[in-house]
Amino acid sequence: MVPFLNMKVSDVMSGDLLTVEPHTSLAEARELFEARKYNALPVVVEADRIVGMLTQFDLLRAFLFSPKSIIPRYDAILSQPVEDYMTRNPESVQPAQPLSRVLGRMIETRNKSFPVVEDRRLRGIVAREDILKGLRQDLAQQ
Repeated sequence: MVPFLNMKVSDVMSGDLLTVEPHTSLAEARELFEARKYNALPVVVEADRIVGMLTQFDLLRAFLFSPKSIIPRYDAILSQPVEDYMTRNPESVQPAQPLSRVLGRMIETRNKSFPVVEDRRLRGIVAREDILKGLRQDLAQQ
């Protein structure tokens, strides 16, 4: 069997995470997105218990207005907390899960990343880029 198909999430996941808390402002989250080029930020409480994910898409949703509404100032929008826009209880994966299953789930859901959770604690994140890196490494060894 192709080694790539035998890989586990833990083989490719990113463990060095940048996280935010529910009360973090959208402005702070936007700065993190720009500085780190992340697509998603795990939202945690108690250091590593995940309660949500904030994606760049979620951030953009804060700027969606009805044509009949009064458009608030940008600073008013960006001062809102992450918890108002995050995806609550995001789908997660476990470190020991086969990478092939996670890849299939990514394709089905069109998610760019999943939080990696073990014993209800955030352990990392696995993104499309991580899976592609694992595939590149496998191809380089053949």
